[in-house]
Amino acid sequence: QVQLVESGGGLVQAGESLRLSCAASGSIFSIDPMAWYRQAPRKQRELVADITSGGSTNYADSVKGRFTISRDNAKNTVYLQMNSLKPEDTAVYYCAADVRIVLRGPRMRYWGQGTQVTVSS
Repeated sequence: QVQLVESGGGLVQAGESLRLSCAASGSIFSIDPMAWYRQAPRKQRELVADITSGGSTNYADSVKGRFTISRDNAKNTVYLQMNSLKPEDTAVYYCAADVRIVLRGPRMRYWGQGTQVTVSS
């Protein structure tokens, strides 16, 4: 079994920063990619950013230039540095990881429990 544990959410004012962390543990052979999603009230869950084990990144247009995703492969941990936060960034942020538990085995998507980020104006 694989678990993803997130931390780092909270309440901040517009313009401030937060850093989210997500650590994966359990029976893991490889994780590719790792990602952050978010879901605001009454909206669909959307991809914020993802990163491959090789370090290639992809960002939603709404966060480009403000958010940075990174990962520590040795620790199976992904981070999301969020700068210049806006009220519209308010959402529950979820970590996601596509995990292989054995070489050449199927990849399965695992989700964290979510962490609330609230940005006040």
